[in-house]
Amino acid sequence: MTRHGRMARWILPAVIAVLAVVIWDRVCVWNEIPHYILPRPGVVARTLINDWPLLFDALLVTLQITALALALAVFGGVGLAILFSQSRLLNLSFYPFAVMLQVTPVIAIAPLIFIYVSSKMAGLLICAWIVAFFPVLANTTLGLRSADHGLQDLFSIYGATRWQRLRLLQLPAALPYFLGGLRIAGGLALIGAVVAEYVAGTGGIGAGLAYTILEAGYRLNIPRMFAALALIAAMGVVIFAGLALLSHLLLRKWHESAMRRGS
Repeated sequence: MTRHGRMARWILPAVIAVLAVVIWDRVCVWNEIPHYILPRPGVVARTLINDWPLLFDALLVTLQITALALALAVFGGVGLAILFSQSRLLNLSFYPFAVMLQVTPVIAIAPLIFIYVSSKMAGLLICAWIVAFFPVLANTTLGLRSADHGLQDLFSIYGATRWQRLRLLQLPAALPYFLGGLRIAGGLALIGAVVAEYVAGTGGIGAGLAYTILEAGYRLNIPRMFAALALIAAMGVVIFAGLALLSHLLLRKWHESAMRRGS
């Protein structure tokens, strides 16, 4: 990519974002929309500054749930994927249950989780983990099975053990797939945390950004709702960007998906 191409890659999204904010502001002015229906960007920014202590505490709670759920998804997803790659019987026995967890809407099972789990924080964590778990498992399992067949035959010729085959061949081959699933799981963990907070919030459990949105809605404090929503969106962008950077750093020197091509 040329220098101008790299500059355009960063400048164009920023320009579009600025234009969107300007259009939002002008629509509010031209149509004389009151702030309790659609606040102007400046009102949202002032609310974000004035309510920052409250919003920051809620941000930390949502971020903590998201990070813990993502860590558990990585640990459980990668561990199960390795087991599935080593045993076809385990794969056939337990993979359908993982699919069932993925296709069942978390908002439908969250009330049951909060009934059966005594700790509300643990309930939030389980809900977020359910959403983030499957992409890591599915992508890592696919990656472990995608090792080059010629190299697998070579390992067999030299009498490599199952551990050597896994460590030296399958895990490196699965790394790009795992990182792709990790980027997806990062956003899904945030979605799961927010949905779980909504369900828990209706029972009076207040802490995270989703509950802040609910509470602001009850009070008709629409600017605070927009401020909390902006923080959730910003958190999602930061999570995705951080995981994309991690993927680039791990793959840039050897994998085609991250290596820079000439102009």
